[in-house]
Amino acid sequence: MQIIRSMLALTIAGVLAGCGSKAQPGPGGAGAPAAASQRAQQKGDATAEEVAEEQRGDVRCPAKVKSPQRAAQAPIDDIVGVRPGLTYEEAANLVLCTHDLMVAQSDTSRGFNINTYGQTLRQGFSAQFAEPRVQKTSQQYLKEMNDDFIARSGNAVRDTSRPGQSHWYVGTMGTPGAERVISVGREEWFAEGKNPTMTSVEQALLKKYGTPTRHQKAGNQIYLSWAYDPFGRLITETSPLFNQCTAVTGPDGGANFSPDCGIVVGAMVVPMRDNADLGKSMSVAVVDQSGGYELLTATQQAFERGEAQRRAQQVEAAAKNADAPNL
Repeated sequence: MQIIRSMLALTIAGVLAGCGSKAQPGPGGAGAPAAASQRAQQKGDATAEEVAEEQRGDVRCPAKVKSPQRAAQAPIDDIVGVRPGLTYEEAANLVLCTHDLMVAQSDTSRGFNINTYGQTLRQGFSAQFAEPRVQKTSQQYLKEMNDDFIARSGNAVRDTSRPGQSHWYVGTMGTPGAERVISVGREEWFAEGKNPTMTSVEQALLKKYGTPTRHQKAGNQIYLSWAYDPFGRLITETSPLFNQCTAVTGPDGGANFSPDCGIVVGAMVVPMRDNADLGKSMSVAVVDQSGGYELLTATQQAFERGEAQRRAQQVEAAAKNADAPNL
């Protein structure tokens, strides 16, 4: 039975990955990513503030959450209030309320290979600060493409960070319209001239999430993780789950789901290049491995039951209304 469960975990384990992922506008609503029809009409130059106003929709802050609160003794599992178990709309509203320039897009470039039988399943969204919109000529686009090609060919190192900004990825799963959060990732780049010390960021993470399962340094970078079993018990070095329930450390990492692991939190603190005692960025990710596994399984089964019911109804209708064969 254990082998079957492990194989099933590997079968539906998803990789929510990737730098340069493609985000698409998703279903709208208060606090939800803007609709495609709205974005298609946006033309002309615009400031970042104007772009944010166009894309954010009817966002009301502070965000309201009606989902049940985390149990008193449960592991800390949120990033700025966004945590597994929230609805898609609640999570989107919370993320957008973190900053007036934050905009969100439904992300279709990552997720799980689930047969939805033609239905729309929202598997997550990404969010970042709005950027000014500048209409470019074809020559400008060609020059940018050529510059990018030259940089890649020369293995040039490009710093994509934007001091003072942050970006998110929130993974969701569930039947259409009832999707709930199963993973959250956020990266924050500290504002220029206001970089905290590496030690203060490390201590803030320990204060929030408690005793870590792993506490490591690689060069000048700090890595922390907090892993729990499905019963909420902290996993330590002596546990057989120590090397199984591993953590991703940000919004661009891949996330696996297993019935043997519970909440897993990962964090990474990156220093400044010119002063390793000061923090350049911090990234944190939370994954509900067993909860996500259960919701993934239940969602696939719901689609299959719905398809079986549709086919049965077609057969029943055919028995009543179909023409008899002409023999």
